[in-house]
Amino acid sequence: MLNWILDTMALIRRKSEDWADEDGSGALGRIFREALLVDPLKGWDAREIGEVCGLSQTGTHHQMMKLRESGLVATDNNGKWHVHVLRGGSMKAAIGLVSVQAKAILEMRLSELSEFVIESETRMSSPIDGDFDFSITISEPRPRREGDDSIDALVEDLGLKGGRAKDGDKIARKLMCELGASHNPITILSLAEKFGESRSRVQRSVERMRGAGLVDRVPMIDRIAQDVFAGISRQYDGRGEGWLMTRGGLGRLDGKISSRLLKEVKEGTLSIEKVQKILGPVPLEEKRVLLNTIGGRMPFGYRMAGTNGSEVAERVMRRFARSLGRLVTIADRLDECLVSQD
Repeated sequence: MLNWILDTMALIRRKSEDWADEDGSGALGRIFREALLVDPLKGWDAREIGEVCGLSQTGTHHQMMKLRESGLVATDNNGKWHVHVLRGGSMKAAIGLVSVQAKAILEMRLSELSEFVIESETRMSSPIDGDFDFSITISEPRPRREGDDSIDALVEDLGLKGGRAKDGDKIARKLMCELGASHNPITILSLAEKFGESRSRVQRSVERMRGAGLVDRVPMIDRIAQDVFAGISRQYDGRGEGWLMTRGGLGRLDGKISSRLLKEVKEGTLSIEKVQKILGPVPLEEKRVLLNTIGGRMPFGYRMAGTNGSEVAERVMRRFARSLGRLVTIADRLDECLVSQD
């Protein structure tokens, strides 16, 4: 449970040496197990923590800085030493205090979305994205870097630039502004071409936004008819009617619909507009299957996850609250286990 809490709060980097211990929690886990959870309000200084956990003073200082920044630990002066306590005297209390502060900060920062997310009812015409791993950085406003504005600062503080972004890298900001101003989903290819970036780099940046709940990945319904038209026409010319009805998937559709499609393609009168009209009654999932069987792929694009900045912020806060609820529950169970062991 301790490892899960530390991992959920992104305090452990799996690729670092901290993840190398048998229990998976590394130096931070030892600090909790050997010191902070043993006597939460003792007032542990770096020397004492280093002795009981087998860490150097530098290593201890580094780990305690992370815990202070996360809000789990409070620090006070005791002579020449800084002493550390687990806030509230228990893991549940510490997580509770972190939750209150984090919620207030995140609500404040998400209110800034109104600066660049325009109002758009058509934006939400596609189905809502399904569940995915939620990951967002929460940070109070910090001094702006020279040349940056409030949008640059927000993108960086929410962790949307990633951990290795170079100074002056504006791709995350450009993507956020582009998606915020768009009424319709945009493909990764279109975004890459617009900003002269590689598809992989744009994909990573947009997926960070999706992980934060700011952006949805949705089927581009308006393009389905175009892709079905191209696929049916190509496969009819190359493989014929029999293949289309069997392996091509037309036989899975309602007989009237498949017959109309075949009739139009055989007569050479099939068009994108006719495909859209004929497939109108067909559910989205069946259209997706048809696209796959005729050699195509459902086109997906990305859009902001709300009709305006307030809706996007509300969606992020719902996911955030759900994550916090899980943290509080696990912290409570951890405290109960410690009490029963005592």
